[in-house]
Amino acid sequence: MVFKRRDRRSPVQIASEFVYPRGGWTRAFHYVKHRVRRLPDSPERIARGIGAGVFASFTPFYGLHFLVAAVVARLLNGNILAALSGTFFGNPLTYVPIGVVCLQTGHFLLGTKFHKGDTHGLMGKFTDAMGDLKNNFIAMFTDRVADWHGLSIFYNEVFFPYMIGGVLPGILAGVICSYLSLPLIRTYQQRRRDKIKAKFDEIKRLAETKPAVPLMNALGSGQGLKKDSSDV
Repeated sequence: MVFKRRDRRSPVQIASEFVYPRGGWTRAFHYVKHRVRRLPDSPERIARGIGAGVFASFTPFYGLHFLVAAVVARLLNGNILAALSGTFFGNPLTYVPIGVVCLQTGHFLLGTKFHKGDTHGLMGKFTDAMGDLKNNFIAMFTDRVADWHGLSIFYNEVFFPYMIGGVLPGILAGVICSYLSLPLIRTYQQRRRDKIKAKFDEIKRLAETKPAVPLMNALGSGQGLKKDSSDV
C-alpha cells in the first residue's frame, strides 16, 4: 500500500509517540501549521475550520474529537480538514488545564462545588465507570446484578459538568484562534500566489526569448553566406 508504514510500531511506541511525538511537539506543531496553510480553500473557511477543531478539544468526547470537529465545521461552513488539524490544540500537554477549566466552569454554572482535589480522582471515577459498563454488559448474559453507581457518579460529577463547562471556554478559544489565524492564512496564500505567478512569468519570458535565439543565429549565418558569395 502507498500510505502504509514501512516500519511497524509496537503498541508501546504508539502510546509513547502519542504523549510525545518522535520529532517533539514543536516539530509536530510546525507540520500541522504547514499543512493548514497549504489547504486549497478560502482563508475564511480554513479559519472557521480551525475554530471548530479548537472548540472540539474542549468537549469530553475523547476519541471522538475528530467527529465533533467535522460536524461543527460542517455547521459553520468551515474547512473540515482544517477542523481536524485544529483538534491538535487538545494534546497531552493541554488536556489537564482544559479539563480543570471546563470542570470549574461547569460546576459554577450548575451551582455545584468543585474541589481541586477532585482532579486527582478523575482516573478513579473513570475506571469505576468503565468497570460498571463491563460488569453490566456481562450481566446481560449471566445472573450478575447490574450496578450503575460508578457510572452515575462519573456522569454527575465529571462528564456532565465537563460538557456544560466546556461550551463557553471552547467557543472563546475557537473564536480567538480563528481570528488570529485568518490574517496569517491570508498573508501566506497571497505570498504563495505571488511566488507561483513569478515562476510562470519567468517561464513565459524564457519561452518567448528562446525561439528568438535560433532565428538570430540563422539570420547571422545567412548574412555570412551572402557576404561570402559577394566576395566570390
